[in-house]
Amino acid sequence: MSIDFGTDIYEEPIVAKTFLQEDAQEGSLRPKTLREYIGQEKAKGNLAVFIEAAKRRGESLDHVLLHGPPGLGKTTLAGIIAQEMGVNIRITSGPAIEKAGDLAALLTNLTENDILFVDEIHRLNRAVEEILYPAMEDYAIDIIIGKGPSANSIRLDLPHFTLIGATTRSGQLSAPLRDRFGVTLRLELYTAEELCRIVTRSASILGVDIEPDGALEIARRSRGTPRIANRMLRRVRDFAEVRANGVITRAVAHEALRALEIDHLGLDPIDRRMLHAVIENYGGGPVGLETLAATIGEEAVTLEDVYEPYLMQLGFLTRTPRGRCVTRKAYEHLGLSIPAGMSENGEQLRF
Repeated sequence: MSIDFGTDIYEEPIVAKTFLQEDAQEGSLRPKTLREYIGQEKAKGNLAVFIEAAKRRGESLDHVLLHGPPGLGKTTLAGIIAQEMGVNIRITSGPAIEKAGDLAALLTNLTENDILFVDEIHRLNRAVEEILYPAMEDYAIDIIIGKGPSANSIRLDLPHFTLIGATTRSGQLSAPLRDRFGVTLRLELYTAEELCRIVTRSASILGVDIEPDGALEIARRSRGTPRIANRMLRRVRDFAEVRANGVITRAVAHEALRALEIDHLGLDPIDRRMLHAVIENYGGGPVGLETLAATIGEEAVTLEDVYEPYLMQLGFLTRTPRGRCVTRKAYEHLGLSIPAGMSENGEQLRF
């Protein structure tokens, strides 16, 4: 069965590091309890134990650090922890806390056992981070009032709270901050089967008719990321409603994603531009990240955080001391002839 959806393409990217406008509606798709949360079984199992132990002791949960690639559910998991603990959650981000006074205001407005969730915690101002140390350890902050010889330091006691930090770059956290988290959980990329369950659940919430093969087709192209899976589901739903009978079958999903230029492995136009740029402009590599970013007109941090991990997971791209190299697998996937003398990791052999 073949369905022709034409060549119309949505300009919003399916793969993105940050929230798109449509992600504001994603709250309705977020699970509210650990039981509803699909995937991340190891992290879920450990969290369930820590939460139950804290509730039995009547204490706040120890500080939690969530790290892993973007879109895997770190914010969702923070909300679930608050729900399971039966406490309030305040949400902010590292770049939003510009001064020590901003952090002090957040902390002093918390009540006993509340949760403060800081997204992109690796981007905290260092001066702000210094204030956070005694808050995390001693539940107190020191505030200096006045200037010069008349300045006084006042210690404010804080309620026992839980700090949940989320980061896509745990290596950029300072050692003193990282060591103050009692629970560190890494979220891993999802399997196609787990994403298929997520897509099916999201389709049910959105009121979309979807067949199991259609859900699996979307899941296979979602790069192991629930956020991308939900974005794809919405876009495929649009195609199904306008150009099919409203039901997402495998054929409908395949043709809709083909129209969006997302291939069977989940590679989008930017992935292919990266690979083609390294091959055509730099002979397959090596090439530096900044040079590659300038060549294709994207930010280096976006390539490093969003696109490189998946290409490396597929074995299409490698990092060497001299730069990025495209591998033989990438040449084969793109239908290009493999240069003579190319090693498995993409570097040219020297004779």
